[in-house]
Amino acid sequence: MTISLLIAVVASLAALDLAGRVRAAEDGVRNLWLGAAAVAMGGGIWAMHFVAMLAFVMPGMTIRYDIGLTLLSLLMAIAATGIAFALRDARARSRGGLLVAGALMGAGIATMHYTGMAAMRMSAAVRYDPALVILSVAIAIGAATAALWLADRHSALRERIGAALLMGGAIAGMHYVGMLAATFEGESAMASVISQPGVGRPGLALSVSAATFLILFLALVAAMFDRRFALMAEREANALRESEERFRTLYHGTPLPLHSLDAQGNLERVSDMWLQLMGYPAEEVIGRPFINFMTEASARQRVQQDWPELMEYGTISPREYRIVTKDGRFLDIVCTARVQYDEEGRFRHVLGGITDVTERKRAEEALRQAQKIEAIGQLTGGVAHDFNNLLAVITGNLELLQKRIPDDPRLARYLSSAIEGAHRGAALTQRLLAFARRQDLRPEPVDVPKLVRGMTDMLQRSLGPMIRVETHFPLRLPSARVDAHQLEMAVLNLAVNARDAMPDGGLLDITASEETLSARENGLPAGQYVKLTLADSGQGMDAETLARAVDPFFTTKGVGKGTGLGLSMVQGLAAQSGGRLLLKSKVGQGTVASLYLPVAGEAPALAAMPIEEGEIAPIEPRTILVVDDDPLVLGNTVALLEDLGHRIMTASSGAEALDRLTFDAVPDLVVTDQLMPGMTGLELINRLALERPDLPVLLVSGYADMAPASAPHVHFLSKPFTQRSLAKQVRLALGAGDVIPLRRRS
Repeated sequence: MTISLLIAVVASLAALDLAGRVRAAEDGVRNLWLGAAAVAMGGGIWAMHFVAMLAFVMPGMTIRYDIGLTLLSLLMAIAATGIAFALRDARARSRGGLLVAGALMGAGIATMHYTGMAAMRMSAAVRYDPALVILSVAIAIGAATAALWLADRHSALRERIGAALLMGGAIAGMHYVGMLAATFEGESAMASVISQPGVGRPGLALSVSAATFLILFLALVAAMFDRRFALMAEREANALRESEERFRTLYHGTPLPLHSLDAQGNLERVSDMWLQLMGYPAEEVIGRPFINFMTEASARQRVQQDWPELMEYGTISPREYRIVTKDGRFLDIVCTARVQYDEEGRFRHVLGGITDVTERKRAEEALRQAQKIEAIGQLTGGVAHDFNNLLAVITGNLELLQKRIPDDPRLARYLSSAIEGAHRGAALTQRLLAFARRQDLRPEPVDVPKLVRGMTDMLQRSLGPMIRVETHFPLRLPSARVDAHQLEMAVLNLAVNARDAMPDGGLLDITASEETLSARENGLPAGQYVKLTLADSGQGMDAETLARAVDPFFTTKGVGKGTGLGLSMVQGLAAQSGGRLLLKSKVGQGTVASLYLPVAGEAPALAAMPIEEGEIAPIEPRTILVVDDDPLVLGNTVALLEDLGHRIMTASSGAEALDRLTFDAVPDLVVTDQLMPGMTGLELINRLALERPDLPVLLVSGYADMAPASAPHVHFLSKPFTQRSLAKQVRLALGAGDVIPLRRRS
């Protein structure tokens, strides 16, 4: 009895353990564990029953067993428990399903018991007590239902052992109740009840018990190892899930625009920054080819060149593309990519990242443009200097010639045309210097509305009767710090451009306002500015023309109708004055030119008013030292001064001038050029200030590479100059007063 009870307990423990493995196993292994649980439960119960049967003997009676029925009882026990476990695994784990499966297993176990009883061959008849039979069946069903319920629970080892003891006792109780229900009657018709247990056939009982224990032990060992392997696999799976979750979190939360592609170049995964950069939600990009977001040229480069190289070598160097965002913006990007392979070297996906270099490329382009403008500025400044020297010679000689030619109207007309051409050349060099931002500016506080109103008549004559000019100015507007004469030229240039944009007539609206910038805006530092705006109702410009409007020598006018320097000169004036020129235009909607000028912060001064030419007041002849490295310019200056009656000394360099001042008579005035080899005009002036501080100096230059504010005590004369302007500056330098005008404008 003890061995049978132990078999029942161990079988229950093994069955519970194996049934627990069914739930944790995959589909293919699940059936193996299901069969093992059925064999452990059904076979264990059958072994307990068979060993218990061998534990009882009938006095004076030999008992044999029918092999067929005995094996049938074993198969019935295994089949019943197997079907019950399968039904419980396949059905929803409800209370009704549990009762159905428990009833099926209990009935099968009871059937196995009474089939085993029927396999007994002996000289006696067997009768059963119905009440005890029903009780044994009920015990079997209850034990089976409990076994199935416990098999569904995630129990610890201690709980499983307790459950196995309970189930083993119940199964053994079912067996012995079934045995009590049986009454054996011999041939003499005398009832002989099974009595005390005997020790007959111990070898067979021990063999069956040993085999059963071995099978159950092996099943427990297998379940233990499977549980250990399952636990390790679960830990690895959890670690993998955590790693993937961390990777997914890192991938999506990274501040870099990242993506992964499949073998066809379709997007598999993108980071949040990628979506933010492109402006798309994830569902609109996953599964689409990456090239769908590129311009045609970039997509062609990607498909024909970069993707085959990536598939062949596994990586490519950073490549530049242009992509289009959801809102239609074009972005310049640099894309890197690398192929990821698995352990067997098979393709997994392409990991890539993009870097937005749009602003960097714009900055590089702006730098290139600035360098180009600077180079052109240096070139035009140098050309203007040399050209001014030539114009100084031409205008000077023409003036002298004009005094000496006979009174012939035809010759006078020719000479006047030559002088007018020279003046136009001088105006062109002023534009070149303005573009190069090297013109000689004399900024002063200027009342902008008063200056514009003073130009109204001249503007109306220049624009013609078909252009209506309107001005709108506030009552109080601070003065702007700017060169008044150059501002007049800038306004005139902008007005003429507006006229050319309105061939059929239109409106030119001139306004001014005070603007306060609290932060850097439109390329201007924070501060107060006077904003002068000229808006026309003309044809306007497209985006391409507007982008090149201020480029030097760029013009949309016909040949001979414009130099392309007008807007460049205005821009140069604004930049040199500490402001900026801004243009806005659309085709068919006209153009708005806004000139920002810094506020002067002083009382406004009258705008520069031109003075009529007058006669040169004669002064006493003086001795003047003229210094210039250009022989033509030197000869022209000498001729003009000699014509005024002065005595002239010459020097071709600063060093030679110092030598002449050392060994020759001291002159009354020094007239020197600025740009000379070895020693500039300012350097010569500084030497003279130390050696001869009382000697007045007049500085002449056609290239304003020095600011007059750096030498306020020096009189300055720009090339090309007329004899009258030269005489005026000589008088001022000598302290003899100004010219005497014929009349002034009021």
